[in-house]
Amino acid sequence: MGYITASQAAKKWNISQRRVQILCAENRIEGVFKLGETWAIPNDVEKPRDARRKEKEE
Repeated sequence: MGYITASQAAKKWNISQRRVQILCAENRIEGVFKLGETWAIPNDVEKPRDARRKEKEE
């Protein structure tokens, strides 16, 4: 299993690096851990659902 940084995850998920850091700090990304000042995010983890938005009912 490989790991990516918050910056790489931000580009992959098309969100800001700061938002990724917040998701990491809130334990909303499975398998994430911190190496010094850098977040290590598993390569294959999916972007968490944005809890700030309501899902549309179809």
